[in-house]
Amino acid sequence: MMEWIRELPLLGAVAFLYAVIWCRAGATYLVGRGARRAANRGRVAAFLDSPAVTRATALIHRWGAPVVALSFLTIGFQTAANAAAGLTGMPARRYLPALAVGGLAWAVIYATVGLVAVAAWFELFLVSPWGAVAVLALLVVLVVALLRHRRRTGGIAAAAPSSPEQESSSSAQDLGA
Repeated sequence: MMEWIRELPLLGAVAFLYAVIWCRAGATYLVGRGARRAANRGRVAAFLDSPAVTRATALIHRWGAPVVALSFLTIGFQTAANAAAGLTGMPARRYLPALAVGGLAWAVIYATVGLVAVAAWFELFLVSPWGAVAVLALLVVLVVALLRHRRRTGGIAAAAPSSPEQESSSSAQDLGA
């Protein structure tokens, strides 16, 4: 399927991918809306309690539509953010503009850099399967290392104290008080 998308003119590829993201993300949002009604039953309850959906729901409650729009620039968080938007009952009048902006960014990135990267990896796989597996393993190791580092350090929020009291107590801790 990717081959014919790469052969499209850039505008055609972006348009096709934009339609795909509207269908995929919009369906995820609608599934989230439906799951909201069916919550606390079986697998749905497990999905709603998953760390990714819990984190996405908290971010959407706090930041709303910008989280949905920015989620399209991530890998793995996009589906959780769209589902959380539906699960939290985000109104369509706020969700649809976020989908429009974020989905367009995703389509442009995927039509340009994304497809090229996947095609390059596939070409490498045809030439050297072990080399392609090594590249994939290296990417996995880098992502895992980054996630562990963020988990250990607490991310950006832990780096900056949020109040003067916290700042003075953290400086006292640094001094050994």
